[in-house]
Amino acid sequence: MLSYRHIFHAGNFADVFKHALLTRLLSGVSVKEKPYVYLDTHAGIGRYDLTHPWAQKAREYENGIARVWRAKDAPPELEPYLDSVRALNPHGTLRWYPGSPLIARQFMRGDDRMVLVELNKVDYAELKAVFEHERRVAVQLMDAYQALKAYLPPPERRGLVLVDSSFDRTREFDRIVKALKEAHARWSTGMYAVWYPIMEPAPMRDFAADIQRSGIRKVLRLEITVRERDETAIIPGCGMLVVNPPWRFDKEAHPIVEWLAKKLVVSGEGHSQVDWLVPE
Repeated sequence: MLSYRHIFHAGNFADVFKHALLTRLLSGVSVKEKPYVYLDTHAGIGRYDLTHPWAQKAREYENGIARVWRAKDAPPELEPYLDSVRALNPHGTLRWYPGSPLIARQFMRGDDRMVLVELNKVDYAELKAVFEHERRVAVQLMDAYQALKAYLPPPERRGLVLVDSSFDRTREFDRIVKALKEAHARWSTGMYAVWYPIMEPAPMRDFAADIQRSGIRKVLRLEITVRERDETAIIPGCGMLVVNPPWRFDKEAHPIVEWLAKKLVVSGEGHSQVDWLVPE
């Protein structure tokens, strides 16, 4: 079972993968002048101190952001993400890691909004403090899946929803499928990004099959593996499903995930995949 508090894992390979793709999605939704809403269902604390004892316990960031944040050979599609990390660490020493709320904030324009949802009371308080002076950012203490019901469809009718569960409970794949189907039924034109860890083959096949049977169209699947599966509880890789991705996002994502798979591999060979789980 994965740890509930994200600071243990902040800046690891999964964060790098997820947030690199998030910047491309936000860039895509920002192309049109009309305002949009960004809904983050598992927002965390917004900014992570990598010198915190919890982050130092496993030092997962060493096999994640520490490997790439100063790279000179990164594909240009990755630069907005790397710039967001460098901006928090201007003196050249890696200490701070931006969570998805801070990354999303850099794309916000005058009429855009963010709704940040966090269920842990301590993390909620920290997140609230980070955004206390931001009038366009609402920070809510509530369950992620209740938030999907409460805030969708948004009045803007445009936006991005990030579902980034900690997977610290059983049957989380089933909850995600159910919540995504219900949200899509209310707001079929919305963009949804769903992060997930790569588990044993059987549950992964079931998850893919459930999405294919859901009736939701235009679902892009992106995955990365960085280690061989072994007896430890460390996940070998992770993925993201994107419903209604921006135009050409699949083409933009290819060089990102391929480069990350090579840079972040720990054991065996790094692998990446970008394919349409459900076509349009």
